[in-house]
Amino acid sequence: MSVANNILNDISDSEECVNDTYLTAWNTIPPQRPKYFPAFLFKIVKNTAITRFYYNHREKRRKEVSVSFDELDECVADASVTDDTVNLREIADAVNEFLSGLSREKRVVFVRRYWYYDSISQIAQLCGISEEKTKSMLMRMRNKLKDFLQKRGLI
Repeated sequence: MSVANNILNDISDSEECVNDTYLTAWNTIPPQRPKYFPAFLFKIVKNTAITRFYYNHREKRRKEVSVSFDELDECVADASVTDDTVNLREIADAVNEFLSGLSREKRVVFVRRYWYYDSISQIAQLCGISEEKTKSMLMRMRNKLKDFLQKRGLI
């Protein structure tokens, strides 16, 4: 519920996303057996909330979430690369490898921003650091991630 609400900022839409998540899980599980059930549900609710977010805000987007999308888009988007030529699994594995090389604090900041869509102020408060330090850490990590992915030929 909190992830959906961080993305949508609307309790009723968030509740619908959670309900849609359970329905999707119910319809998906017989042929699939997720290894990590909470992560399976989390991915469904996140994707459902993002889809609902774009549906609700075609022209006007909630700043915190759209900024979060745009920040990472700078790292992995390249006009010369299409989805057909990029193995998304390779990118996911590379991002996981990148994150495993970070300190715990940096990993927490990165994941809270780009997985849970927490605001800069929420992350700063959670980690006990200033907002400026949080912004600075995120910018440095995005630049390092971009370099990391470029060295592997993924972007």
